[in-house]
Amino acid sequence: MNLSELKEKTITELNQIAKDLNVQGFSGLRKQELIFKILQGQAEKDGLIFAEGVLEVLPDGFGFLRAPDYNYL
Repeated sequence: MNLSELKEKTITELNQIAKDLNVQGFSGLRKQELIFKILQGQAEKDGLIFAEGVLEVLPDGFGFLRAPDYNYL
């Protein structure tokens, strides 16, 4: 399961995934927050998170994974 797949799901489907992953405190969350909680739960279970985009690395070492859906110009 990756970020792109989660974005396409409904809140009901995301709630079921969160329940299956034993994520705590997921009810009433907005879709973006729920996806983040699911990714946290998946990372705790599997140790990995997969996403797609362009990685922007700043000189101080911080980085941002930019989604192709948004224009950051």
